[in-house]
Amino acid sequence: MSEPAFDRDRLLAWMAERGVDQTTHDHPAVFRVEEGLELKAAMPGVHTKNLFLKDKKGRLWLVSARQDTVIDLKTLHRVIGADRLSFGAEALLFETLGVRPGSVTALGLINDPDHRVTFVLDRRLAKADVVNFHPLTNTATTGLPQAAFRRFLKEVGREPIVVDFEAGAVV
Repeated sequence: MSEPAFDRDRLLAWMAERGVDQTTHDHPAVFRVEEGLELKAAMPGVHTKNLFLKDKKGRLWLVSARQDTVIDLKTLHRVIGADRLSFGAEALLFETLGVRPGSVTALGLINDPDHRVTFVLDRRLAKADVVNFHPLTNTATTGLPQAAFRRFLKEVGREPIVVDFEAGAVV
């Protein structure tokens, strides 16, 4: 399995070259949303949970939502137009987004130039002033003002499917 084109350092350099404003904080490794709540409390912005999913037809999905969002995989497939969803395999995650479990992040879309992964974004993240994601490793958190996050998505050629998880609908 080959290494991804971008790691943390290359990602942050790429963002700087393109004027994507960000602030990155180093911290001990965090593997689950529930971990590191005290670390997150000191950082401005909305923190995220990110799920790498595969549907029954083999389509790949990355869901980024506010950390406290309840995501029902038994119904989400109907909302986003997928077949039944399950978690994607670690090898597939690394192959497409260049990250390991515990480091899943919307910023991994930079490692998917073929757009194999469809991006689903929580409405509350799409409206947040600042969003926080791992910079391809779970030993840091990168905060992006909303305009910078939108610029990142534009630079990697992504238009997310925005979902209101509370209403169970695409917006």
